[in-house]
Amino acid sequence: MAQESYDSRTVTDLSLHDAESTSSSTIDLVFVFICAVLVLLMQAGFCLLELGHTRSKNCLNVLMKNGADFCVAAVLFFLLGFGIMFGRSSGGILSLDLTWLSSGRADAEVWMFLLFQIMFVATAATIVSGAIAERAKFSSYIIFSAVLSCLIYPLCGHWAWAGLAADFPDISSPGNAGWLESLGFIDFAGSTVVHCVGGASALAGIIAIGARQGRFSESGVPQVTSGHNKPLIALGVLLLWVGWLGFNCGSLGYASSEIGRIAVNTVLGGAAGGLATMFAYWLREGKPDPLVLLNGVLSGLVSVTACCHVITPVMALVVGMIGSLAALYAGNLLLKLKLDDVVGAVPVHLVAGIWGTLAVALFHEDGIDTGQLFVQAVGVASICLASFLLSFVTFFLLGRTIGNRLSAQDETMGLDFTEHASTAYPEFNINRSGEFE
Repeated sequence: MAQESYDSRTVTDLSLHDAESTSSSTIDLVFVFICAVLVLLMQAGFCLLELGHTRSKNCLNVLMKNGADFCVAAVLFFLLGFGIMFGRSSGGILSLDLTWLSSGRADAEVWMFLLFQIMFVATAATIVSGAIAERAKFSSYIIFSAVLSCLIYPLCGHWAWAGLAADFPDISSPGNAGWLESLGFIDFAGSTVVHCVGGASALAGIIAIGARQGRFSESGVPQVTSGHNKPLIALGVLLLWVGWLGFNCGSLGYASSEIGRIAVNTVLGGAAGGLATMFAYWLREGKPDPLVLLNGVLSGLVSVTACCHVITPVMALVVGMIGSLAALYAGNLLLKLKLDDVVGAVPVHLVAGIWGTLAVALFHEDGIDTGQLFVQAVGVASICLASFLLSFVTFFLLGRTIGNRLSAQDETMGLDFTEHASTAYPEFNINRSGEFE
């Protein structure tokens, strides 16, 4: 009888333990799902940001690109990119084991991991859209998005994050560590893997495609080409800020009290970045510029993305400020080099992303680690270089085949009419000078 009672209690205890474990796992999955939805909201933010920065004759084209690149990224990353990024590694360089997920169990935890990663690759692809806006062919942009989604991003992501898949036995051959991961490279939520990849690809695009007509005078002086709706830019940035909480907190992978400081660091990094650029520009020009503040917010957010889990809130302020100022002056350098970046994607995502990745070692709560700094530098250099070269080759080949940009006349008339035979504002007529009548 005593033995019976003992066995009964043991079974009950085990059942309670299993129930608690299942409940915890479910909470983690729901948490990651909510964060994935927040990251999806960033697509709306990027779309509004680019819409505001472009002229009204190109708005429909912006909507098309931002909708199509997400669709392309989701489908191709599922079919090819996920396997390249998270399949079993060959020497830490590449996975040729294209894991087929479609036959997986309905209740497998890997589905939520896949969903979250789809949001990341779509973010990287969308960064390029804004940089090359108002002159790139829609067809060539979609092809480039496909290459980035199923090759460039997965390859670079494999080097830094392949080992994340080891937690999911539902994958037939879960990946072992990539070569950067094996060195100890740290990029918590993607300052390098997402933002530097997108920023370096954007830099390749604006070099290969060239500047918009009239953006620079014959002597190289930048000409004003104002977007048509600055309030949309502000709304886009605020949506991105909300989505960034999912971006950074969701990268933890589970629901924990740790998300509190990660969220605080994210908010403070963006806020400090906005203030730093606002005052720097104000002191230099005599008046504050709202667009400078908004881009400073984004630069600060990018800067803390790699390190938000290992820095204190005070350090988040410093990291955000330095990253945003670096991006501000990098934007000035691009203009001197006559490189036309419509939304400032290269300074915000590439420059601030590089800084944020190095900040992991420089501002870690445990102190500066010079060895880690070397690893971070190797990681960010290799991923930026690979992204730039692969993107430039892709744009070069597209230029030699279907062409990267529209004719001068088509660009003048606007991409809405010439690329899509329509307009975002049908109550207006467009003349051949690209002006509303």
